[in-house]
Amino acid sequence: MPAPLSLALADSILALHLAFIGWVIFGAFLTRGRPRLAVAHVLTMVYAIIAETTPLVCPLTLAENHFESLAGKTPYGGPCLLHYLDATVYPNVPPWILTVAAILVCGANFAAYAVRYRRRAFRG
Repeated sequence: MPAPLSLALADSILALHLAFIGWVIFGAFLTRGRPRLAVAHVLTMVYAIIAETTPLVCPLTLAENHFESLAGKTPYGGPCLLHYLDATVYPNVPPWILTVAAILVCGANFAAYAVRYRRRAFRG
């Protein structure tokens, strides 16, 4: 596979990865009135917490690293979130702080669902 095509595929997977992270962060705002979508978002957050707190490697990270190596680049190690955020936004922050922040964001989303559920139960 030509290197430019491999890099384009790696960049496309990175864009998908960033969309996934955005979905995890903001999904609760997008699911109002859509219970099936809310269930999908909750499952996504559970997966994200597991991926951040265990040695599980995200399939998107594996695919991105695969195409980067096909293009001759050295793939990064570790989770996507830690690689890109740590390197660009938080260069001197320990990785565990980023993991805790990610879990807190998921916790805020779970709290939004709890409030939504409580209001619905109170009304009906």
